[in-house]
Amino acid sequence: MKNELAGDLTLAEGKSQYDTYCKRILANKIILAWILKYAAEEFKDMPISQIKTCIGSDIRISEVSVLPGRTNLREPEKITGESEEDSVPGEGELCYDIRFSVYYARQKERIKLIINVEAQKEFRPGYSITTRGIFYGARMLSAQKGIEFIGRDYDNIRKVYSIWICMNAPDYIGNAVSEYSICKKDRVPGIPDEKKAYDKLTVVMICLNPDSKKGNRLTKMLGVLLAPGIKAKAKIHQLENEFDIPMENDMGEELNQMCNLSDYVEEIGIKKGIEQGIEQGIERGREEGIEQGREQLLTQQVLKKLSRGKSVSEIAGELEADEDTIYRILEKIDQ
Repeated sequence: MKNELAGDLTLAEGKSQYDTYCKRILANKIILAWILKYAAEEFKDMPISQIKTCIGSDIRISEVSVLPGRTNLREPEKITGESEEDSVPGEGELCYDIRFSVYYARQKERIKLIINVEAQKEFRPGYSITTRGIFYGARMLSAQKGIEFIGRDYDNIRKVYSIWICMNAPDYIGNAVSEYSICKKDRVPGIPDEKKAYDKLTVVMICLNPDSKKGNRLTKMLGVLLAPGIKAKAKIHQLENEFDIPMENDMGEELNQMCNLSDYVEEIGIKKGIEQGIEQGIERGREEGIEQGREQLLTQQVLKKLSRGKSVSEIAGELEADEDTIYRILEKIDQ
């Protein structure tokens, strides 16, 4: 019996880099354990199987809008949902792809960390991801007041990690991992170094490039996991045999299948439709070709949803189009 991760890979075949599916796959505890081993120094010497048991189930992600620190008591194989939201007056709404707590022992003390994992398709989407990571980390620190500590008890602030997985990194970067953290630098020596007092925020950037030959075990594993061109069966085989990631669960049930893949089909289809439209419309001009490609894609989507018994109003809503546009497409189809 295939477990949840194997089911996710099958369902997301060819779609791993699209937002919903990428988060769904990354939220599996075994994958989070891999990320923690190579991104968080607290777990670098710990077996992945043990790290997995350290991941808590006390964070609800995107099922509802929740306050920092709200918990659920389930012990799922993965942390469900796509994002968690923090609302702050004057700041607006902040959404995290994946956020969870993890625990480890240090000198007979149980230490809690708060982890944020983000998936990014572009290396530089108009701003520095590192800077955004610092902002996310700072927000996770400030959100702890009244939850993890009260009043002036700042020593109880939990360390946070904001970990960013950047797919499609440029060739000059390739596969790479960098850490940005707070460190002590003496201008005039004399102040004792108490690392636990300032080691509260770390940002980790993980860059992936399918053409790069460099990297470590984590970048290689994530490269397989998130590669859009590898079939699900091949991914499952590689993850099992090359990275010892279990894909069988004798006591598990088949994963509930996701019903709607239209968002990803639209994203990829628009690109293909535009390319086809450009080729067909070269003599009429590039802009006309692009428009033709979009129209072809929209027509395909309408036909697909009609075959599922969707009404015109439902199709318009799901495709974010007005009903007149849908009726016009249907008229062209009839002709």
